[in-house]
Amino acid sequence: MENISRLTQEWITLLGPNHLVQAFGIIVVFLILAKLTSALLTSMLSRIVKQTTTDFDDRLVSMVHRPVFVTVAIIGMTLATYRLDISPALQSVTLSILKTILILTWLVLGLRVSRLLLEIFSRSTTRFTFVQPSTAPLLNNLMFVIVLIAGAYSILVAWDINVTGLVASAGIVGLALSFAAQDTLANLFAGVAILADRPYKIGDYINLNSGERGEVTHIGLRSTRILTRDDVEVAIPNGVMGSAMIINETAGRSEKYRIRVAVGVAYGSDIDLVMNTLQAEAENHQKICDLPAPRVRFRRFGDSSLDFELLCWIEKPEYRGLLTHELNCSIYKAFNEKGISIPFPQRDLHIKEIPIGVRPQQPTD
Repeated sequence: MENISRLTQEWITLLGPNHLVQAFGIIVVFLILAKLTSALLTSMLSRIVKQTTTDFDDRLVSMVHRPVFVTVAIIGMTLATYRLDISPALQSVTLSILKTILILTWLVLGLRVSRLLLEIFSRSTTRFTFVQPSTAPLLNNLMFVIVLIAGAYSILVAWDINVTGLVASAGIVGLALSFAAQDTLANLFAGVAILADRPYKIGDYINLNSGERGEVTHIGLRSTRILTRDDVEVAIPNGVMGSAMIINETAGRSEKYRIRVAVGVAYGSDIDLVMNTLQAEAENHQKICDLPAPRVRFRRFGDSSLDFELLCWIEKPEYRGLLTHELNCSIYKAFNEKGISIPFPQRDLHIKEIPIGVRPQQPTD
């Protein structure tokens, strides 16, 4: 800034020997220059962004207008400060105030641009999958903290404050907090990893190796909530979710889910009749999907039965229990009507009789 002041010193002397008049002239000139620069830059950028189909660049141009004006005006005020005949201490304070105003102006712009970017990214569900309704508040707060820290550091430097001690103190405090809140931090980092890796999302139907099963209703920084079939919401810490084996029943190529109905029939049964009956019961059920089509498989020769399995698809995993129940009922009734026997395990007990007059042998030690 001092170099710019020396370059402008020649034409500044045309305003006269009075330093106050020179400073006022510099401010007026740079205010006019700021207005022209802002208008010219806005006009040029507006012509360019009109050729695009998105409104992102249009809104960005409208945001840049004020910071450009303030920056050029602050440069003029800084040059005017160098022309004033004031004490070094007062000059230093004035320059620090001007730098603070400039930093705050661009700080506000940074916050507005970050919010605009998150809004634009959230509209794209294919390219920026990390930005979603559940992660937008997290990212918004994270960007706010980053911009705020950068702005605070810049303001401290503008006032010639030594930040080395503050940084060291912040590191010690952060280390103490990390030991005091290990579980909270573990859940926090696990939540960020879940939001980034996306093993599941809101609306998915998941099973955990610990036995919980239900629909994901919320993914937060500390916990994930699932709604079970009993209409009970369970909050599971993200640290547990990060280390658990998760079966996502909705994350396949479609939300359809395949159910398996196992049934055994007696030896000697007509297996063609059994397979046709099972196939017909699945095809006649209104809630069983036509595509993929139901199918029957003869699985094994059991100890007491011939074991078959009916494989069919349903629209959503949460219908599994109800439709399995309905299919079991209809299959049992159909087997009774067609005389197909469903056996139950049997055991034959043979009693060996001891002849009369024969004493049982006594055990010897």
